[in-house]
Amino acid sequence: MKKIEAIIRKTKFEEVKEALLAGDINWFEYHDVHGIGYMRQERIYRGVCYSTDVIERVAITIVCREVCLESTIQTILKYANTGEVGDGRIFVSDVLDCYSIRTGENGDTVLRDKK
Repeated sequence: MKKIEAIIRKTKFEEVKEALLAGDINWFEYHDVHGIGYMRQERIYRGVCYSTDVIERVAITIVCREVCLESTIQTILKYANTGEVGDGRIFVSDVLDCYSIRTGENGDTVLRDKK
């Protein structure tokens, strides 16, 4: 099993969400996050100066079987991409085990296929 953590633009979240749900992923966690990137500058809008130090993003966490890993990453890359600086990052790590609290079963059988 693999854990995918993706940090994406808030404006691309709905597209990514719909694409993931239409694909192999039937559950994921997401939450709003704030980060500081290396592109720090100030912008002026209608006479008011805004700092771009703090960047609002959405963090998506997915645990999936290894057979779904590449298609899930490709889905995020396709739908989160704008081609501009600040599109985000994807991190992949190993998951040693998972358990269903309701049934007590463990392993990748807990991650049910959509059928």
